[in-house]
Amino acid sequence: MLRSRGKVVSWKTIKDFDAFPKVSDTYIEPSPVGGTLTLIAWIAITWIIYWEVTFYLDARFKFRFLPDTEFDAKLKVNVDITVAMPCANLGADILDSTNQNILQFGILEEEDTWFELSPQQRLHFDSIQQVNSNLREESHALQDVLWRSTYLSLFGDMPPREEIPDHPPDACRFHGTLMLNKVAGNFHITAGKTLNLAQGHFHLSAIAFGHTVQNFSHRIERFSFGDPSPGIIHPLEGDEKIADNSAMLYQYFLEVVGTEVSTMRVPRMSTYQYSARAHERPVDHARGSHGIPGIYFKYDMAAMRVKITQERDSSLLTFLARLCAIVGGVYVCVGMLNSAVLYISSLIEKKPSPGYSPLETSPINANSEGVKPGGEPIPLPFPAPSIADAAVSLDGPPLPSK
Repeated sequence: MLRSRGKVVSWKTIKDFDAFPKVSDTYIEPSPVGGTLTLIAWIAITWIIYWEVTFYLDARFKFRFLPDTEFDAKLKVNVDITVAMPCANLGADILDSTNQNILQFGILEEEDTWFELSPQQRLHFDSIQQVNSNLREESHALQDVLWRSTYLSLFGDMPPREEIPDHPPDACRFHGTLMLNKVAGNFHITAGKTLNLAQGHFHLSAIAFGHTVQNFSHRIERFSFGDPSPGIIHPLEGDEKIADNSAMLYQYFLEVVGTEVSTMRVPRMSTYQYSARAHERPVDHARGSHGIPGIYFKYDMAAMRVKITQERDSSLLTFLARLCAIVGGVYVCVGMLNSAVLYISSLIEKKPSPGYSPLETSPINANSEGVKPGGEPIPLPFPAPSIADAAVSLDGPPLPSK
């Protein structure tokens, strides 16, 4: 039977390949400077690692603009508007560029109510108005906070009225959801009812309500497109207009942008957001201000859509490599600082004190003749050797003197 002639691998053989030689504890001398710098190094490493981990977990939002190619998609509109006129004198209608009216899109519910809010309702609506105003004008930095949240809406529903007023309802509430074509359109609330015919639709305001006092003061509690999503702000919500003229014309020009959201907390979904511009003027034909009093929302679709994603700036391996580089870099820098401090302190300890001179304390002058600068011989602290003693060899007797 043959035996293996190869070298047996043992722990000693493996130890020979050690590329990290160890220093015995006998040769390690701790110092106060080293201990202080080590504490500072650990604090710095912990602080930097904390912020690196926070930065890695706190993924950023990225916004990309792409052409909107979803031409066959439907546009969902959520409406909740209160107008300061009875429902019997008002009508709501939508007409888009395909000349289809509201009967093909759905039906908005009309509910008789009171325009004046109760104290609790007023507090709720004022909070919506104030927050939306701040978000539109000042607090743009809260955008990331809203996108990271999981709240579909910043506010709840309008609280119920505590007490019923003692007078008949003087306002009409239009609320509901409509499914529109993804084209430009016009949603409007005017005096009178709408009559839908094959040639188009007509408003009966001039016939039946021509002499009725009109008041188009209105309050927008909800006006949005698409499904609710965290981070999307609807600028018209919380808007309230009080008319000072019986023939006011309010116009809102909206640009609707398709939005695709895909974040770590929100699954992939498609919705819409919009920008709004408002314009109002009294209708006075005598002064050349023509039109029909009412509330008009003219919307149009943008050619681009926004894709919102939440991504980290680096992969997991890159993040771990960065942490190792931080720990090693801080350790090396602190080690170099420790060596420099110890070297400088050693130089300070070896430096002579002020007034110290080797010439004054040395028993032998640098003069080769062995005399003081004044010419006197320097007394030696030991007897001077004789010539015979100087002639003694290392192994034998003293050499004879001449």
